[in-house]
Amino acid sequence: MKNFNKVLSLGLASAMCVSMLAGCATTEEVSTSASPSESGSDSTPVVEERTLEIAVLETAYGVPMWEEIVSTFEANTPGVTVNMTIDKNLEDVISPSMKAGEYPDFVFCSTSRVKALPETLTKENALLDITDVFDMTVPGESVTVKEKMIPGFTDTLVTNPYGDGKTYLAPMFYGPCGLFFNAGLFAEKGWEVPTTWDEMWALGDVAKAEGIALFTYPVAGYFDAFLFGLLTQVGGPDFYNKCMTYEPGIWETPEAQEVFEIVAKMATYVEPTTVANANGENFVKNQQLVLDNKALFMPNGTWITGEMKDAPRADGFEWGFTALPATTEGGDRYSFTFFEQSWIPAAATNPELAKEFLAWLYSDEAAAIFAKSGAVQPINGMSEKLEGEAKMFYSIYDTGAKATMGGFATTEPVEGVNIKNTLCVTIDSLVTGDKTVADWTAEMTVANDALRAAMK
Repeated sequence: MKNFNKVLSLGLASAMCVSMLAGCATTEEVSTSASPSESGSDSTPVVEERTLEIAVLETAYGVPMWEEIVSTFEANTPGVTVNMTIDKNLEDVISPSMKAGEYPDFVFCSTSRVKALPETLTKENALLDITDVFDMTVPGESVTVKEKMIPGFTDTLVTNPYGDGKTYLAPMFYGPCGLFFNAGLFAEKGWEVPTTWDEMWALGDVAKAEGIALFTYPVAGYFDAFLFGLLTQVGGPDFYNKCMTYEPGIWETPEAQEVFEIVAKMATYVEPTTVANANGENFVKNQQLVLDNKALFMPNGTWITGEMKDAPRADGFEWGFTALPATTEGGDRYSFTFFEQSWIPAAATNPELAKEFLAWLYSDEAAAIFAKSGAVQPINGMSEKLEGEAKMFYSIYDTGAKATMGGFATTEPVEGVNIKNTLCVTIDSLVTGDKTVADWTAEMTVANDALRAAMK
């Protein structure tokens, strides 16, 4: 977790060769300028040598994926050398240099992480406006980035944090979030996957009689996707946007109260050991409950299958995935779409080359490299190219579920206020009985009012 890798795209030897070639190119250019007739009409034009500094968060996708991306981009872009810094704790690695005025040209590091690096830079107006990237033709292709992307991914408060119609963070990889379960157990028991909350509660009672809890969760923070989807499901997209932009009194409305009551009832069905293990050290124990048939459902994202690929499991275990149950028979069902982002610092040395690199990341060639490691981009038709579990997960929107995206609007920092934690972490206290829906409502209202005044 603490390793720091400074990856030079082709290694030290390659860098020496580039340096030598650069020197030869300079000599040739001077010679040609002095004696044009000696060079001939078919002389090879001098290639401009450029260097791109990128910083990449190391995730479950792995380092080799990004190494292949770097080498392929260099091969497609003569004269370009890409220097890559990649680390699991990227913020700790690059922040000191950034504070000293040395910025990478391109960064893959998403919002909603503990260190909140992109959020901090957003508040400081230190991200580059990359709206024009989506009108660029994808290098090597004949379509624009915008034409390749699934609609809606650049119309969120995450990508457009200032509400000015301009994009500052580019959606890179996405994954539907919802409820994961053991489809093999459901087949064995002859149980139907609930499509409404009333059906969910009924199943909970049946499962309880067999010693199986209805719910567990890794950590309370995983309820962000769950609650964002449920807020949209209960109140609709406009209501959700009001929640995300700190509308006065929004958490006291009937819609918000319905959401809180659903979660409070769900808390009564949570497996008893969940809260004790709902932390960074023991969260896998909660995920294991589903694999051991000790709990039926857990909120999670598509990364769960890779995270638990080597874990023991009950005989006949098979991953299942469903959107949130509807609040009424035949009502809308939602699956929040988690997506990761890339961005370019406003102080980048080579912003135009960074934009070129970013545009190329949406090419078919780059998309194929990413997909091999399970990193799926919001590109039209990508779900059709997937197989197995991945195809099941990403086809959820093809089978009736609607997507929710985005999160809370950017604000100036307010000491002691973290509305996302207040929204999600309170669930631990609901399960233990230490807090009530009234307590939750009051705390959300206080945080909401404090951040509304600080909204950018």
